[in-house]
Amino acid sequence: MASSMNIESGTMSDDHHDKGSKSNKKKPINWPLLLLNAAFMAIGVIGGPLLSRLYYLHGGGRKWVNTFTQSAGFPILFAPLFFLYLRHRSNPQSTHFFMESKLFVASAIIGVFVGLDNFLYTLGLSYLPVSTSSILYATQLAFIAVFARIIVRQKFTPFTINSVVLMTLGSVLLGLRTSGDRPAGVTGKGYLFGFFLTLGSAGLIGLVWPCVELCYAKATRVLNFTVVLQFQLNVAAFASIVSFIAMIANKDFQAMQRESRERSWGVIFCVGSLLNGILSAVLLPMTEIAAVFAYHEKFTGEKGMALALCLWGFTSYFYGEYQTNKKAKALTKEQADDQYS
Repeated sequence: MASSMNIESGTMSDDHHDKGSKSNKKKPINWPLLLLNAAFMAIGVIGGPLLSRLYYLHGGGRKWVNTFTQSAGFPILFAPLFFLYLRHRSNPQSTHFFMESKLFVASAIIGVFVGLDNFLYTLGLSYLPVSTSSILYATQLAFIAVFARIIVRQKFTPFTINSVVLMTLGSVLLGLRTSGDRPAGVTGKGYLFGFFLTLGSAGLIGLVWPCVELCYAKATRVLNFTVVLQFQLNVAAFASIVSFIAMIANKDFQAMQRESRERSWGVIFCVGSLLNGILSAVLLPMTEIAAVFAYHEKFTGEKGMALALCLWGFTSYFYGEYQTNKKAKALTKEQADDQYS
């Protein structure tokens, strides 16, 4: 994703300092692109766990098969990339289309970790109801906040801190009070195992997203939507390769034939990793509500409190962003007035 993955130490040159200063400036939000990515995220975040849980409810037991389905849809990205490539070829002023080689390597490494994260989440979901698993996974926001502060030096406003605290409290509340809501046939130890697997998955993805943002920030060439699509495709492809290799080792292809006879799954680019986590965290309670209707899972008071805290935190974050953008516009206007006065 970026030109360089290494962290520079010592004294930076003026050029490096200027580049770093520019990267720290708040970039304008591309709202149409953000909303489009948020819509696709909503479909995946809400629909994915429901389909995965449906697989288990109907007797499916191949964890790597279920993991593979979470990233196996990546070939669909070839369609928009093909049209973008044709447009690139027809423009004589275009220079580069394919992403940098270092971006390719970085996306491949991140893809491996995403594949492992998908497995942790899928395995955890086999021991937990969708509603509990989804709200627990919202703790990723706390991990993203910590890693974003360390890796990309994310600046926190009081509204951002309030949002992280509220959403994390909601997830912790749910995790501590839902042991009686475990699926039929799952023991207490199994439920606890799934609990920690889901937390581990949330922690791993919380590390991955700030790393993606770091790669974007360090890109040598100017990033555009084409490069971001290539990066996403590569991440999903390598995540699928991890699952595919594991399926071969686990002899899942033979089992798939038997199961089929017996029984018939860019936000970071637009704004940043923290908003990506915020959107995921607020969508996960929506998954909880969908699971209540789809699978008749219990909607306890603790789940209601967790949902309310997540929605409160989500509102707090966007109100803070609104205030920050309002102040930034006022400052820009004031500087422009001073320049021409």
